[in-house]
Amino acid sequence: MIYNAKLLLCLMIFGLMISACNQPADISEQNVSRIIQTLSADHMKGRHALKPEIHLAADFISNEFREIGLSTLPDFSDYKQTFTIYGVKPSETSVHINGQKLDNKYYFGLAMTRSLNWETKDANIKYITSEDSYKEKFRQLTDDQESSVILVSKEHSKLFHKYRSYFARSNRSFELDKTPHDVFILTDEYVHSFNIDLEYDVTNYELSNIAGMIEGNKKDEIVLFSAHYDHIGVISPVDEDSVANGANDNASGVAGIIELARYFKSLPPPQRTIYFVAFTAEETGGYGSTYFSDQIDPENFVAMMNLEMIGKPAVEGPNTAWITGFEYSSLGKILKESAVGIDFEFYPDPYPSQNLFFRSDNAPFARLGIPAHSISTTPLDVDQDYHKVSDEFNTIHIPHTTNTIKAVANASEMIISGKKTPTRISIDSLN
Repeated sequence: MIYNAKLLLCLMIFGLMISACNQPADISEQNVSRIIQTLSADHMKGRHALKPEIHLAADFISNEFREIGLSTLPDFSDYKQTFTIYGVKPSETSVHINGQKLDNKYYFGLAMTRSLNWETKDANIKYITSEDSYKEKFRQLTDDQESSVILVSKEHSKLFHKYRSYFARSNRSFELDKTPHDVFILTDEYVHSFNIDLEYDVTNYELSNIAGMIEGNKKDEIVLFSAHYDHIGVISPVDEDSVANGANDNASGVAGIIELARYFKSLPPPQRTIYFVAFTAEETGGYGSTYFSDQIDPENFVAMMNLEMIGKPAVEGPNTAWITGFEYSSLGKILKESAVGIDFEFYPDPYPSQNLFFRSDNAPFARLGIPAHSISTTPLDVDQDYHKVSDEFNTIHIPHTTNTIKAVANASEMIISGKKTPTRISIDSLN
């Protein structure tokens, strides 16, 4: 009898151990708080993508992925997808038209190169006339794949100088010596000859996306969770504080993908493969998501859910989140319907005039036809901390953030299990 009792006790303990092992990991306020607090700490100096501190953030996220036990992506040696962008800034410039030297406020170049030296025979002359829409013509001429000298009517002086001010700063690209090159000149003169000499300083920036995965039974059906981990760095001080910590934007979103990874890794292997990616350089032009999207086969991606600023409750309440581009695919509808039983509501972006669908890391993927949308909760019309030094950890509503991550985990399981598949985005509808 004693032997049988001991055996029964051992079996009960073993059963409890097995049961505990099968329990999904808790998406906890403690972990969410720890991740946001770490990424938004002053020593991270606002995580500017082109500053050294961004590597501290990258290492932290990589370590989280490693501790969770995520696999690296196919053909990756570790969690970092490293790439280079080039910063090109004008140094010495000289432009002559009809033998007369121009003041540099009357021209600017769009050239990703170290040196541009043109005489009249080297490039076509094109025009933005007083009758043209400056913005439309500018876009048309810079997209036409021809190197050109573009003469701009002085009727467009105001916009010309605005654009010149922007492009006189450092421009960035994945490629150096990428053509075409364009030079814009503000003049009403008839130009029969020109001589252009533009010299540029070039800086190489090494950047990294951080990516891990859980391989599913269907390797070629991928669900992507993402968030950008950079912010805007050190800015003009307010009350002696110059660090734009980026707690909500977007340490909150990064906490989301890390906790989603922890949760799904604790479950049995999924039907569909799950990627978790922290993108770099969203704030400086979306370079991380653009680079990643250029390396994939979009047909293998079933859905993308990009977490963006989930640290504060929406105007509608703490158990709600809005989805950009809701009308472009059925992903939002699936999440909305799947959340009915969990006391949480997903609904369309309430700020359509801000064009947010095209302003975050989902955009490069949506342009490939992938059902790619950003999920956010921040009340943009009343929030006082966006891109300011006040975006600090103490402004984050941790219970709300945690609840939002749990809602995304629960609602997305219908997609990860293969029971639901969002409709593809029509690329034509985005133009």
